[in-house]
Amino acid sequence: MTAKNKQPVYIHGYSKEEQDRLYRQAEFMEFLVYRDVNFSQIDNIVEVGCGVGAQTQILLRRFPHLKSTCIDINDSQLKVAKRHLQTLGYAKDRYIIHKMSAEKMTFSDSTFQGAFLCWILEHVPSPSRILSEVRRVLAPGANIYITEVMNFSFFLDPYCPAIWKFWMTLNDCQYDRGGDPFVGVKLGNFLRDTGFTDVHTKMLTLYVDKREPELREKVILHWQDLIMSAVDELVSQSRVTRDHVLAMKKEFKDILKNPNAILFDSFMQAQARVP
Repeated sequence: MTAKNKQPVYIHGYSKEEQDRLYRQAEFMEFLVYRDVNFSQIDNIVEVGCGVGAQTQILLRRFPHLKSTCIDINDSQLKVAKRHLQTLGYAKDRYIIHKMSAEKMTFSDSTFQGAFLCWILEHVPSPSRILSEVRRVLAPGANIYITEVMNFSFFLDPYCPAIWKFWMTLNDCQYDRGGDPFVGVKLGNFLRDTGFTDVHTKMLTLYVDKREPELREKVILHWQDLIMSAVDELVSQSRVTRDHVLAMKKEFKDILKNPNAILFDSFMQAQARVP
C-alpha cells in the first residue's frame, strides 16, 4: 500500500451493470442489514450516500410513514436513483434527492430525526468529517444507523488463492485511493469522537456451508458478482493480469460445484444517538 490519495474513486465504476448490481446487493443483504434498523417512531431521515437509491427503496418500503432526504455527490448515480424511485408507487412524494457533499451539507442544524449510512464510509477519505456533519443536522435524541465493511474477514474453503489475492489487491487499491476497506471496526471510535452517545456496535456475519446448499450458492454468486465488478479497474491499473482473472473465475466455478464449500464474511453495524 502507498500513501493515501485524498480523492477516492469508486473502484466498481458507474456502468449500468454496476448500478444494477447495487440493487441486487441491497435486496440480497436486506435480511441482515435491516434486522435491527428501526425508524418506526420517526417521520424523516437523511440518507447519506444514497447512490442509485438501492437502500432508499428498502427504507421506504419497510417504513411506510417515513420520508427520506437523500444526498450523494455523483450525478450518474443520482440520475438513476430518481428514475428508479419514480417507478415505485409506494415511494411517491416520500423522498427528496439532492446533489450535495456529505462533508458540507446545506441543511440547518437539527433538521432530521434519524440518519442512515450504508456502504459509504469505506469510499471516503474522512469518515469523521462526515459523521460530525451528520450529527449537526440531526435533532437531539435522533438515532443514526451505519453499516460498513470489514473486508479482511472474507474467506472461502477450500482455500482459493487467486480469489484471495485479488480481494486483497482490491482492498489495497481502495486504501491507496483514499478509502478504507476495514472502516467497519472503527465505527465505535468515530461515533464517540464526533459527539454521539449510546454507541453500540455489532458484527453481522454471512456463514454458509453444506447445511444450506441453496443459500450457499446464492451467497457465493453474490460475492462473485461483487468481486468481478472490480476486474476492469484493477486490470487497467496493472494490479492484476487477465491470466489472474481467469484463474479466479476457475476457482469460483470449482467452489460452486464443491459440496463441502464454505464461505465466511463479517461486516459491522453501529447505532448511536445524538445527546
